[in-house]
Amino acid sequence: MSIRFDEEKHLFQLDTPNTSYILGVQDSYLLHYHYGKKLLPGDVSYLARTNEPPYTPERNLRDKLSFLDSAPFEYPTGGIGDFREHCLEVRTQQGHNGVELHYKSHRIFGGKPKLEGLPATFGSEQDCDSLEITLTDSLLSLEVVLQYTAFRKLDVITRSVRVVNRGAQPIYLTKVLSACLDMDNEDYSLLTLHGSWARERRMQYRKLGYGFQGTGSIRGETSHQEHPFLALTSPNVTQTAGEVYAMHFVYSGNFQAQAEVNQFDQVRSVLGINPYHFTWKLESGSSFQAPEVVLVYSDAGLGQMTRTFHRLYRNHLIRSPWRNKKRPILINNWEGTYFDFNTEKLLSIAAGAAELGIEMLVMDDGWFGNRFDDNRALGDWFVNEEKLPGGLQYLVSQVNQLGMKFGIWMEPEMISPDSDLYRAHPDWAIQIPGRTPGLARNQLVLDITREEVLEYVWGRIRCILDSANIEYLKWDMNRQLSDLGSLCLNPDTQGELYHRYVLAVYELQERLCSNYPNLLLENCSGGGARFDPGMLYYSPQIWCSDDTDAIERLSIQEGTALIYPLSTMGAHVSDCPNHAVGRVTPFETRGHVALAGTFGYELDITKLSQADREMIPAQVALYHRFNDLVRSGDYYRLASYHENHQFDCWQIVSENGDESLVTFVQVLGRPNYHSRRIKLQGLRPEKLYREEETGAVYRGDALMYAGLMLENLWGDFRSKLIHLMVL
Repeated sequence: MSIRFDEEKHLFQLDTPNTSYILGVQDSYLLHYHYGKKLLPGDVSYLARTNEPPYTPERNLRDKLSFLDSAPFEYPTGGIGDFREHCLEVRTQQGHNGVELHYKSHRIFGGKPKLEGLPATFGSEQDCDSLEITLTDSLLSLEVVLQYTAFRKLDVITRSVRVVNRGAQPIYLTKVLSACLDMDNEDYSLLTLHGSWARERRMQYRKLGYGFQGTGSIRGETSHQEHPFLALTSPNVTQTAGEVYAMHFVYSGNFQAQAEVNQFDQVRSVLGINPYHFTWKLESGSSFQAPEVVLVYSDAGLGQMTRTFHRLYRNHLIRSPWRNKKRPILINNWEGTYFDFNTEKLLSIAAGAAELGIEMLVMDDGWFGNRFDDNRALGDWFVNEEKLPGGLQYLVSQVNQLGMKFGIWMEPEMISPDSDLYRAHPDWAIQIPGRTPGLARNQLVLDITREEVLEYVWGRIRCILDSANIEYLKWDMNRQLSDLGSLCLNPDTQGELYHRYVLAVYELQERLCSNYPNLLLENCSGGGARFDPGMLYYSPQIWCSDDTDAIERLSIQEGTALIYPLSTMGAHVSDCPNHAVGRVTPFETRGHVALAGTFGYELDITKLSQADREMIPAQVALYHRFNDLVRSGDYYRLASYHENHQFDCWQIVSENGDESLVTFVQVLGRPNYHSRRIKLQGLRPEKLYREEETGAVYRGDALMYAGLMLENLWGDFRSKLIHLMVL
């Protein structure tokens, strides 16, 4: 097994192919010793510094607070003297908040258990081993079960926490984070992903300083602005060199990702549900399951971390039958028509698309109720036959006769004040009684934590999907949560609403996956606000951003691909001038950038220029030729437009190293400038590779250690594909 317990030293060691995670028990406290490069079995308990002042309380009770405020705890708690950030806080019926956990027992077993009601990575007994350590607070009769899994073929450790109330009285959980990592600060920087609508997941480095630094969301979802990921990186880390300690949260709601440097130059990193407006009433005998955190360590730079996350998520998080399949090339009518469409218009787009090899028509917002703009009708999920005479059955049958599949857009969680549903059930919207809730995009959020509301939403989804041959669903969410109040929760459980809302979303999507297993589900939230691992458990792809401009997408897709497989990134070719930024880019470049994702079109094909139309069959052919490689190959970041402000370059290499596709995008042309030398990665150094376009032959070691010359292209926003095959 990859997990062992040393009974004499009370030490646990979790091994992956190249890393070790080691923790142990001293004086009944669970302490963290090592996470990093793989170690042979042995006693490393000295790393906790308990053999020096202030020692453990058993040896030096008079300075217990000093011990609590400096020891490297595996799961620190609040209210007892650890004044650093901690993972667990409670409030008792009497109003007290101290928690002190001590080791009780453990068990080691093969495989990985599911987390009740939550998405999580999965693995069989052949894939991974798991460890559960039970800690207790005897005064509170509180039990905390720390859950670990070590993957045998991937450098991945996962962590989660379950809290159980074994007492007779309720206990209020006011903070339950999922993971903590205590270590010495070796001049680390903090890497996070930030952004905004149409500017998601931009990479940001900050040198760690004393105190708290990090990121988080209190918007009820992952958000455009922040991402549930943090990494500590060694000085001058690159794609190929340096240490990276990464943490990623498998959750789709509020989160806190934080690093703190203390007075002794120790760094504590924590990740979990944001405690903002969070209180969970834990009744006697009940339990609370916190979501999962994925830990990845790399001693070979960011690239190795990236490929580890990609392999984990492709093979041990995405469940959809589509995960290893080529997705149909779709055309979405949103940017082509917005709300101004009818059956005739959609069929004209479908007919033109089918002629060019596009395989699916997706009908976006505006097909239901009185929905002629974005000010009304959300919640009224009934086909508007003024726009679509004969309803979905007729439209879909006509699209199918063209040889195309059909997909549809829905926003099931939302309600418009100007809707039949709201007029019938105004109390179904999340709101604080007596306070007028704020609007965003002129809409409110349905309280799907209420059983009758969830069942209504599920009933309408089923009715629509059962009414015609619908093979794809785009699930959108365009308003973040505010004015938190639910009529179904008591005053002492209102603090559960944020988390219960996320659990209700998971419940709906679990039903969707179970009842429609072959449906291609794409999640979306105003673009990329719900691009997180939790959503990947239900959908194999997520709309990456509402910004479809090829140049803006370079930074967005670079930050996303830092941790997510390319196969998960919804990416389309759209019209120009681009609707988000007004930029005009070559149609070819738009295609090359979208190829590093699910690939599709977001335009009115009947209005394209003849020159652009004539390029679509070639783009379709590129997709069919290279998608297996893009979907399953290893991703290497060769250059970053986000950093150099001139050009972008990435590479995909087949698992066996025999095939590679390099994409080069020249953002700004330069006069009187020579070719650029790019050093490739992941090839077989002893093999000969032929470049398809020129026929030139190179040795793998020359391409990797000396480089490939890429000519200076004529003009701005130009791109080029380089395809290499082993001879």
